Amino acid sequence: MSAESRRAVAGWLFACAALTFAVVVVGGLTRLTESGLSIVEWQPLAGALPPLSQADWELLFDKYRATPQFQKVFGAMTLEGFKGIFWLEYTHRLLGRLIGLVFFLPYVFFLVKRQIQGILAWQLAGVFLLGALQGALGWYMVQSGLVDDPRVSHFRLTAHLGLALLIFAAEFWIALGLLSPAQDGVSRPRTLPLLVLALVFLMALSGGLVAGLRAGHAYNTFPLMNGHLVPPEAFMLEPWWRNFLWNIATVQLVHRAFFWLLLILIPILWFQVRSTNARVAAHHLLGMFVLQATLGISTLLLAVPVPLAAAHQAGAVLLLATALWTAHKRHLGTV
Repeated sequence: MSAESRRAVAGWLFACAALTFAVVVVGGLTRLTESGLSIVEWQPLAGALPPLSQADWELLFDKYRATPQFQKVFGAMTLEGFKGIFWLEYTHRLLGRLIGLVFFLPYVFFLVKRQIQGILAWQLAGVFLLGALQGALGWYMVQSGLVDDPRVSHFRLTAHLGLALLIFAAEFWIALGLLSPAQDGVSRPRTLPLLVLALVFLMALSGGLVAGLRAGHAYNTFPLMNGHLVPPEAFMLEPWWRNFLWNIATVQLVHRAFFWLLLILIPILWFQVRSTNARVAAHHLLGMFVLQATLGISTLLLAVPVPLAAAHQAGAVLLLATALWTAHKRHLGTV
């Protein structure tokens, strides 16, 4: 594969990763504003067209008014209010469709031109399949809220977020590999960068559980949780493992535990690589961690205002990107 082809494919994958980032941000806004249940049908093709007439809007609003969310939560909502939540969810779904096209069409072009082949072609085909699965999982998640209790399952929400982060990570990592391919005898996997990367990913997943259970609206103090390092109600459910999935105190405690671990490990990693080829990436990782911590603590103390919470979710993706960058640089060696 020529250097020119590598740069072209890498640029395309970075663009796909940027779009995936945008989808995660808009998805966070739909969750925070409870807009995700405003479109009650899954129409992968026909749904790409927005309402074009007053009659179209009335029909969509009638369908929404038949849902438990409208009847139990937003019963006083007008058509104008419905338009506000509709456009957020519509934008989220439209971006998902756009990513599919931006990924698939260049992929076919690069295949035909033989600029991608072999294992790279199969890796990228796998990423595309993950994207298709993500669309289906998104609708599966929405369905969980179109019931008598109009709350999206926090498990499905976390799975939806986790798959988006996995797709982003795959696109970003493959692109990095194309720009800086490992050479024979140079590639040396390092434990600490990979551990930090894994913890960043797991912290983001635990954030999905926090968001799904609305645990951020409780224990709005820091660094202690209402005066306790471990709140007494953290293990009130039986059997004990249920606390890690349904108890808002435990779920928030776990999210904080990942933060404390990374607060120790990221500065250690930064210190270790300060004289290596990973130093620039590590500078960004450390800076992004400080910013993300500031956003997270502020979001908690202010009881989850929408702009801060959305910025915190965006920060999780950017922190993941810097962790990927640092781990990839360390994977190449110490020069």
